[in-house]
Amino acid sequence: MTLGGLALAIGMLVDDATVAVENIHRNHALGKPLTSAVVDGSTQIAVPAIVSTLAICVVFFPVVLLYGAAKYLFSPLALAVVTSMLASYVLSRTLVPVLSRMLMKGEHPGTENRGDELSRFKRIALVFNRRRNQIYSSFQESYGRSLETVLHHRVFTLTIAGILAVISMGVIFVIGMDFFPSVDTGLMKLHFRAPAGTRIEDTEQMVNQVEDHIRRIIPAGEIETINDMIGVPIFYNLAFIQTENIGGMDSEILVSLKPGHRPTASYRKKLRQDLPRYFPGSQFYFQAADIVTQVLNFGLASPLDVQVEGIDFTRSYDYALKVRDAMHQIPGTADIHINQVLDYPALQVDVDMTRAAELGMSQRDVANNALVSLASSVLVAPSFFLNPANNVNYTVAVQVPPDRINSLDRLRSVPLTPSGASTLLQPSTSPAPTDTPQVQAQTLANLSTVYHMAGAENISHYTVQRVLDVEADVEGRDLGSVAADIEKKIDELRPLPPGTRIHVRGQNEVMTQSFKSLALGLVLAIILVYFLMVVLFQSWLDPFIIMMSVPGALIGILWMLALTGTTINVESLMGSIMAVGIATANSILLVSFANDIRVETGVTPYEAAVEAGKARLRPVLMTALAMILGMLPMAFAMGEAGEQNAPLGRAVIGGLLMATFVTLYVVPVIYTLLRTKPPSKHELDKQFEAELRQRT
Repeated sequence: MTLGGLALAIGMLVDDATVAVENIHRNHALGKPLTSAVVDGSTQIAVPAIVSTLAICVVFFPVVLLYGAAKYLFSPLALAVVTSMLASYVLSRTLVPVLSRMLMKGEHPGTENRGDELSRFKRIALVFNRRRNQIYSSFQESYGRSLETVLHHRVFTLTIAGILAVISMGVIFVIGMDFFPSVDTGLMKLHFRAPAGTRIEDTEQMVNQVEDHIRRIIPAGEIETINDMIGVPIFYNLAFIQTENIGGMDSEILVSLKPGHRPTASYRKKLRQDLPRYFPGSQFYFQAADIVTQVLNFGLASPLDVQVEGIDFTRSYDYALKVRDAMHQIPGTADIHINQVLDYPALQVDVDMTRAAELGMSQRDVANNALVSLASSVLVAPSFFLNPANNVNYTVAVQVPPDRINSLDRLRSVPLTPSGASTLLQPSTSPAPTDTPQVQAQTLANLSTVYHMAGAENISHYTVQRVLDVEADVEGRDLGSVAADIEKKIDELRPLPPGTRIHVRGQNEVMTQSFKSLALGLVLAIILVYFLMVVLFQSWLDPFIIMMSVPGALIGILWMLALTGTTINVESLMGSIMAVGIATANSILLVSFANDIRVETGVTPYEAAVEAGKARLRPVLMTALAMILGMLPMAFAMGEAGEQNAPLGRAVIGGLLMATFVTLYVVPVIYTLLRTKPPSKHELDKQFEAELRQRT
């Protein structure tokens, strides 16, 4: 994100230097000596430059209000932009004037008529510059005439601008919202769940068949690797592996594609359609494969997780089924499934505790003996052997061979010993004459009843309460619209029974909170920029006029996102913040110059607006074009995973296109309507200087 911040700021880094050089060149063209032109040109833009730079820095204040993953993603970006902008301002105030004085020595106004005295190269450069200046002068005069026409129809201009703003508000409902732009990383993580109770060796054979089917759909030249994880990882790996595997029937298939592959979404769609037909009774759904999506899901397997919470587990499951069926009716949802397995086949052992007590045993003894026979003695009675040759401990486990317990009858024949009896690993002692005779071993069938049943394989809790998770992915539609439709479907199920609650978790929850903090921060940033300009301009009216370019930037952003099919996400919001800052900076140049002209020459607001527009046309266009050209590679999503930063570039380009038009036409109209009185800042400065002279 630091490199993204530098890419975002590259167009603005030349802004301060561009404005400084252009103003020095303009003063020099008026006939001033070069040194005077450098001093006067730098002095005239001192206040506008610092205001515009600080305005761009202040608009990144909303990043402070972010939290979670978004904070760590965009704090480096904001820091890179602010630091580079401050460095750019310092260099434009120090190094640029010095270099202008050194490098512009050979530039003399009026040399157009002395071309014969110059060298051939300079004559070619002179012809080129003369032609370029003629084209720009013609364009400048055309702009001046169009601005005069707009100023003669101020009410009509503002009416059209207001209508466009109202229409643009409706575009918000067309664009849609996502937390983060989707990126085609070439990774697919397919979760395969065989029928409940399938043994892990049978699951492995089915996974091999699934792999063969994947290779038939995806060309071999596009597949990099296919990795499988079947069953549940060993206990000490569960803390490091994010998996939804709950038994031997589960498997995660990670498919990695080579660079230059076709869209991953098309392969996912094809696999969703074909695999259930070839593997009836099995379940398939895709999970987050890339690290960015996994982080944004905050540990959840899917971006949308509808949790049904309740005291009555059976009733909660009924509502989970209703939610699942309702979500199937929502466009844009995919891979809808209930995470928990509630029909896992098992053998229930009901211990006759009265009979067990008569024989000196407890239910714990029965459970421990069954565990040793089925899963070894490692958990119940761990024992180790220390090898004297290498001083390494080895686990010694006692377990009945699995092929000895291959039927229900053999399970019922498992021997049980009471906890007071000596184990096989300990030396036995001779009983005393006074000891009560005890039966040393019983069978499982003698103390319990064993029968088949189906029960829950995994039980999930959230804030202590039992929950059922109905998970879903989003495909072909924005996250915000899908989540809103899910909320509507949940509202149709209300009122819910007492103790039952349904919550929508996942990316939508974090997205809503992040957008609220960003929106609040953006409002605060606009207010801070306004008060900053109030202090520096010593006026409440001029900053208000300058801020009129902000709605234009927002309108351009909305239309650009709508035309390019881009959603409102954290990236596009960061681009919006940047566009607002640059639009404000350009508007500052125009209003500040208009005030200076009125103070120096005493012209009317109309004449000042026209003259300021023509004089500041070049720096405004150069600043906007430099930023737009710098954002084009990002907007076209060039490079690996370029889709991630594309919304940012598109938002900046759309905002600057409309904001530049508003700055050059609408801001002068508002200036002539509101700034009827001469600016008072210069009068306050003169009054302050007079008071200082009187004091001395």
